[in-house]
Formats: sequence, structure tokens, C-alpha cells
Amino acid sequence: MTSSRRLLPLGASLTRGSFATDQIRNGFLTSFRGFATVTSSESEAALANLEAKYAVALPECSTLDEEITKIRREFELAKQRFLNIPEAINSMPKMNPQGIYVNKNLRLDNIQVYGFDYDYTLAHYSSHLQSLIYDLAKQHMVNEVVESLILMAVSFNPNCFFFFLSIVFRITCSLFLQFRYPDACFQFKYDPTFPIRGLYYDKQKGCLMKLDFFGSIEPDGCYFGRRKLSRKEIESMYGTRHIGRDQARGLVGLMDFFCFSEACLIADMVQYFVDAKLEFDASNIYNDVNRAIQHVHRSGLVHRGILADPNRYLLKNGQLLRFLRMLKDKGKKLFLLTNSPYHFVDGGMRYLMEDSFGLRDSWRELFDVVIAKANKPEFYTSEHPFRCYDSERDNLAFTKVDAFDPKKVYYHGCLKSFLQITKWHGPEVIYFGDHLFSDLRGPSKAGWRTAAIIHELEREIQIQNGDSYRFEQAKFHIIQELLGRFHATVSDTHRSEACQSLLDELNNARQRARDTMKQMFNRSFGATFVTDTGQESAFSYHIHQYADVYTSKPENFLLYRPEAWLHVPYDIKIMPHHVKVASNLFGT
Repeated sequence: MTSSRRLLPLGASLTRGSFATDQIRNGFLTSFRGFATVTSSESEAALANLEAKYAVALPECSTLDEEITKIRREFELAKQRFLNIPEAINSMPKMNPQGIYVNKNLRLDNIQVYGFDYDYTLAHYSSHLQSLIYDLAKQHMVNEVVESLILMAVSFNPNCFFFFLSIVFRITCSLFLQFRYPDACFQFKYDPTFPIRGLYYDKQKGCLMKLDFFGSIEPDGCYFGRRKLSRKEIESMYGTRHIGRDQARGLVGLMDFFCFSEACLIADMVQYFVDAKLEFDASNIYNDVNRAIQHVHRSGLVHRGILADPNRYLLKNGQLLRFLRMLKDKGKKLFLLTNSPYHFVDGGMRYLMEDSFGLRDSWRELFDVVIAKANKPEFYTSEHPFRCYDSERDNLAFTKVDAFDPKKVYYHGCLKSFLQITKWHGPEVIYFGDHLFSDLRGPSKAGWRTAAIIHELEREIQIQNGDSYRFEQAKFHIIQELLGRFHATVSDTHRSEACQSLLDELNNARQRARDTMKQMFNRSFGATFVTDTGQESAFSYHIHQYADVYTSKPENFLLYRPEAWLHVPYDIKIMPHHVKVASNLFGT
């Protein structure tokens, strides 16, 4: 772990400048002087007056009042420095938004087999897709009974469809329509500013929440419907912010990229029942929304919508083909393992590659094995047999599959049979996927190397690289340390008016810095990987568990040599891509 990540031309995840890292030895006053290089002469004069006003003659604090005076003085000096962004921030490391970030050391020269999921791994989608999924699922929840009756009629006798349907409606609609979601739900609109990935829904209490690394509820990230709960409401509902083992059983994680529409629809449905003052079971809300989301995928509604207008939903990327061809040229084996049906994958890949392939070429030539409708995560634990799929006749063969033909497509199957057929084992295989549970948990336990594809990583790194975010983070840490000193000095039962005033000011300043950072990412839940206080999120915890490396797109591997050794940074404290701006950075 003491080795640093190999940094290559155009591929470095980190570029460093020289900057001071001295530890604070004389209190915050020394660190704050780092701001002096960017203040005006008027500010310097004001600072001198402040130092004189709050100067303490004694070399050591021997009384409570003296310590509070010292904290007050340092806080006032800090506020003056907060008026300008310090030059020290410019010398901080800049993280590469297209970098590969390492949780477990990985030697790429040992990898001989590359496996890929399709959705949000090889294929990336525009923001319009979440609205499509949301609208289709919403319509299914309102029209579910009508759709079910139509399917009943067709399956009974397609030749007398309309006659039978009229009879069914007359006899059964009055019985079933009471279970439909209200037509008012048609007014719901997907809100892209509301959800993030990695949220949890409490099926018992109906709350949508963000958790930190230790399973505690983010104070400003817990919603009942679309209303944010206060800390008092959270404590009243849960007793504490920490989710215990018993309570955790009622939580469901929303971890893949399709979860955005699901989280938003859950919150909107809960809010509807709250506003209408109707009783409801939070578990039923989740089950109905989840069933609707699954329906629009399994029924092919989403697939047909995407293929009908690929230019609206699919994002072309010529670098993907370059990456796959580079792997083939290096003699690597490639396989595709996806839950999507073949016709959908084929249509999407044809669109993505149409500008790069000739008339006689096919994306299939890039892969040694293509497996569709794999039913992950059950694929990794079941013993389902593989079936050969005939794409022209749209049916499955009955013959046993004991070898893979690159010219054929396979359905279903299981990991056990896959390993027996291919003889690919352990650390020579790496699998790329976007869903930490469905895609990566199984391969990780099987000994494969794993790569998480997290599309939103690029945007969050770009924000974290910005001076405004780092400045607010430095302010937050400075105030946080002042608050720590305050609470270590003053007990709750012996607070003077001056002490309480200082405490209120510090808390307010910390909250302002926290809110400012949060708004830079997402107004409701903040950043995906860290909490508002800089702790790792529960989503980050799962990345640590199941992803050896993570990046925003598979083709980012082009920025690294195929034989590179990717190492865990020796100085890592939280996520490898995240730089913590410490208060002592501004020491001079």
C-alpha cells in the first residue's frame, strides 16, 4: 500500500503542485496567515486591529474565559480571511475526471479476459431516459388493471378480442378499478434535480434517505415524500440517526443508474398520499413502484422507446470502439454479459458503432462470447443452463451448450457453467458494470477483478476541483475544528451568554458552508460519494466492498498502458478520487 499509483502521460489521476503541509503548532492563527497573501492593505489593517482587540497577554490559557476569547479571536480572523480565496488552493492536487481510481491493487498485464455489462457500461444514455422510464412506470401504475385485462382478453381468444374485451370490462372493471392509482398521478413529472444514486428507502416508515459510511442518516438528506425532515423529526421517528441492524432490514438500496426515476416516483407517490390525507402502507408504495419499473423493462416498453429514437437517448462515443479494438489487438478475450434482450443490445450497438464499422463489419466480431438475458445477480449463484438463441427466428434451441461459438448468442446460464466452458478463472478476468450488487458483488466473490462504471463521477470531480468548492471545504474544516475546541472547553451546563453567542455563530457559519457545498452537487441530497460533513457515503462503502477500481467510462483505460500497475494511493483517507482540503493547508 506504500506504492503510489503509476501516473502515465494523459492518464494521470492526480497532478500535484508544491504546497505547504506544515502541521498546526501555534493554534489557528498561524494557519490563517496563509490568507494574508491575497488580502488588500485595508484588510491587513483590519486584521491588525482585530489581533490587537482580541490579543491575550498570557502565554497559556488558564481560565475558561481566556480560552473562549482565544477561540473568538481566531474565528474573527478567519472570517476576514474568508473574504478571499487563498492562493494556496491553486497549488492543491487536481484530480482527473477521466482517471481510474483504485481500491485494490491491479496489474493490467495479468488481465487476459475483459467482460462487460451493456446498459450504462458500454452504452451510456442521455438524461431523457430517466424521464422515459418515469413516465412509462407512472402510466403502468395508473393503467395497470386495464393493461392486465387486455392481456387476459388476447390470451383467451385473439380472434374475438373486441367482443371478449367488452364483456370483461362490463363485468370486472367495477371490481378492479378501485386498485388503480389515481388519474391525478398523470400530472407527476420527473425531477432530475431531486434524486442521486445510492439512496435508501425505508419500506416501514416511507422515508427516502442518504446514509453515511457507518449507516447513519444524513441530517439534511432524509425526505418523507418531497418534504425534507428536520433533525428533530428524524430523531423522533428513528430515536437516533444511526440505523440499527433491525431497522436496516426494512431498507432497500437504490444503487444502479435506473434508480433515479424509481426514487423520484416513490417520493412523488408518497407525497400524493400525504397531500390527499389518505392512509397508505409505505411498503406497498415501494412494491408497486418497483414492480412498475421492472415491468417497463421486462415488457420491452423502454427498449422499444430507446430504439425508436436512439438519437435522443443513446450517446455515441468513438473512443469505446477504439478501446475494444485495442484489447483485441493485444490478444485479450472479450465477453458481453447483460440482462437485456439481444435485439435491444444489437440495435443499440449498431447505432453506437454505425459511424465506425463498414457494411460487412459487425460489433459481434469484437466479442468471443455474447450472453443476453443473463438474469443477474441470480446468474452468479444459480445452476441454470445456457440456451443458444436464434436471433432470426427469435427462439431458443433445445440442445445442450458445452462450448461457446463467437458467431452465436446465448441466453440465461450461470457462472458455474460459464467457468467450466471457458476455463477462465480468478484474477485473469475483470468485469465492468454499473450496478454494485447485481453486476459486481457476484464476480467479486468469485475471485474476478471488478471495475465499477460510475457516470456521475466526472461531474463530481470537476466540482471538487473547483476553487469555490475547495474554499468552502476549507472554511467548513476550520470552523469544525474551532467547534471541537469549543465543546472540549465548555460544558453544556455552564455556558455564559458570550459562550452561547459564539457557539451559535460557529454553528451558523458551519451550516452555511455545508449548504453551499451541497448545492454545488444536488440541492436535495448533495454529493454521491460523500456526505455534507465530508464523511464517505454508504454508496462509497459499497464501492470499497465490490469494486477493485472505478471510473466514469470503460474507455478511460485508454489513458493507461495495457501493462500498467494500478496501485492504491499511499495517502488515501477517503475515496481515492476525493481530496480533503485541510485547514492547515493555508499555513505559511
